[in-house]
Amino acid sequence: MSTADPQATTGTSARTLALRVVTMPRDTNQYGTIFGGVILSYIDQAGFVEARRHGVHRWVTAAMDRVDFKAPVHLGDTVNFYASTVRMGTSSVTVRIEVEAERFTSGQHIPVTTATITLVAVDASGKAIPFRSPPTAATEP
Repeated sequence: MSTADPQATTGTSARTLALRVVTMPRDTNQYGTIFGGVILSYIDQAGFVEARRHGVHRWVTAAMDRVDFKAPVHLGDTVNFYASTVRMGTSSVTVRIEVEAERFTSGQHIPVTTATITLVAVDASGKAIPFRSPPTAATEP
């Protein structure tokens, strides 16, 4: 993927709910809050959900930009991962993920973090391919 891609387009798509999870005891650290790595894993999955909207291909994460955790996520919170496409290249899409915790006790929505990730469409050998090409990944299991 080249950052100087002449076919790249920018512009933000509408924010959509890509993933929603309820936090469980296995996700917590010794303080009763959710491990940052668990949130990062879900950010990666939400990015894939958004990328997949652009083509049925194998999508791999090429980069994840800075992630700042603004507030903790607590056991029992429902965590919402909203995604929007901010850039499209030839073989890659850049996705912004906004994470909000819905507090178990109050229902209040708290902004937790944001991240920008870049995913690349690849063929079976891992070579980047144009994501606007016909589907390359099986749509059925």
